[in-house]
Amino acid sequence: MSKSIFTTKTIVAIGIGTALFVILGRFASIPTGIPNTSIETNYAFLALISAIFGPIAGLFIGLIGHALKDAISYGSVWWSWVIVSAFIGFGIGLFKNTFSIQNGEFSRKKIITFNIVQASVQAIGWFVIAPILDIIIYAEPANKVFTQGFVAGASNIITVGVLGTFLLIAYAKTRTKKGSLNYEE
Repeated sequence: MSKSIFTTKTIVAIGIGTALFVILGRFASIPTGIPNTSIETNYAFLALISAIFGPIAGLFIGLIGHALKDAISYGSVWWSWVIVSAFIGFGIGLFKNTFSIQNGEFSRKKIITFNIVQASVQAIGWFVIAPILDIIIYAEPANKVFTQGFVAGASNIITVGVLGTFLLIAYAKTRTKKGSLNYEE
């Protein structure tokens, strides 16, 4: 019997995660001065949820959350960046078992690994995928979209590096460390 990737836990995580992604994206973003580009706290939250629930939850929270945020904020959806948000959630989620924060430990080595992963995934997404899709889908000028991608990527890498790491450390502290419970008679 095959195991479904859409468990009840994953579906609930997608629903709640999407709502929080939209709220943070709508009310907790800081404009950068570059048109349509902000410092986004919702990517720190996306990284946390992806690290806890894995790539499927991360993909759908990034996809649905970003699409809803765009529709609410701008009245239309900018699909190239929505695809990148889904890519980031999925990419970070692929390393869920490497981070293993559910075991109550988020050591210095895992913090470094997390930040290498998140920076790499976001660099690919914002520095390469987003600008190329902007050019292909929307015929945007290359210099504009590569600037936007660089600013969005750099600010999101820093935000996730600081705020995302803090959230993962805080979450790990709420979990029971593996092997810390002893049997008492």
